[in-house]
Amino acid sequence: MTALALGPAVGQTRPMRATIAAEEPRAALAVEAVPPLPSLSAFFPARDEEANLLPMAQAMLRVLPAVAERWELIIVDDGSRDATGALADELARAHPKVRVIHHPVGRGYGAAIRSGLRAARHDYVFFTDGDRQFDPAEITALIDRVDGADVVVGYRHARSDPLARRLNAAAWNLLVRALLRLPVRDVNCAFKLFRRAALDGIELEADGAMVSTELLARICGRGLRVVEVPVGHFPRRAGAPSGARLRVVARAFVELVRLHRRLRA
Repeated sequence: MTALALGPAVGQTRPMRATIAAEEPRAALAVEAVPPLPSLSAFFPARDEEANLLPMAQAMLRVLPAVAERWELIIVDDGSRDATGALADELARAHPKVRVIHHPVGRGYGAAIRSGLRAARHDYVFFTDGDRQFDPAEITALIDRVDGADVVVGYRHARSDPLARRLNAAAWNLLVRALLRLPVRDVNCAFKLFRRAALDGIELEADGAMVSTELLARICGRGLRVVEVPVGHFPRRAGAPSGARLRVVARAFVELVRLHRRLRA
C-alpha cells in the first residue's frame, strides 16, 4: 500500500481576480475569471505521448500562472518508449516550475496517478490526462466551486470517444455507483481538483484504471464533500488510447472486486 501523507491544507483567502487564456480555443466556452488559489500542484501522466506532450504542457503553463499565486507542473512519464520522457526533461530544464517523474518501466495509469499525488507539494492538487482531450483552461470551473467542497470533479457532458468506449464507460459508472455507492456520474473523468487535506493519509493500491474509483471511494468514505461540474471533452489528435485494452479492463475489474472486499471489511 502507498500512503500519500500529503499533510494539512493551508487556510488562505483568495483575493483578486485573474483572466486566463488557453493556448488555443478548443471549444466555444466563456472562461470565467476566478480568484487565484494560494498555491496549486498540477500534474498529468503520459505514456508514449510524444506528439501531445509539449502542446499539453504549454497549455498548462499558460493557465497555471493565472489561477494560482504559487504553482508547479509535474509530468509523470510512465515508462514511455518514445521521446515523451526526453521532451519532458527538456521542458523541465527550460522551466524551473516544471518537474518530471520517470517510471523506468510502464507501471500503469494508477501508479502514475499515485506518483503525481505523492509528489504534489501545494495547498490544492489538480490532475488531468496528457492526451489533450481536456482543455486545461476549464480548471476555472472547478476552482469556482472549490470554496464549498473538498473535491471538485469534472464530468464529460459531451464525451468525444467512439460509441463502444462510451457504452463501456456508462456500464462501469453504473457498476461502481451501485457497488460502492459513489455519488459521482463520471468517476473516471480525468479532471479533478482536491484540497490537499482531503488527500492526507489516503492509501491507494490500484495500479490500473481503477485508481479514480478507489480515490473517490476513499474520499467519500470519509464523508467529504464532492462537487461535480461539466467539462468539455475533445477527440484525440495524436497517439493511441490504452484504456479500452482487454488487459486494462480485466485489471480494473480485479481491482474493483478487491476494493469492494476491503471496504466491506
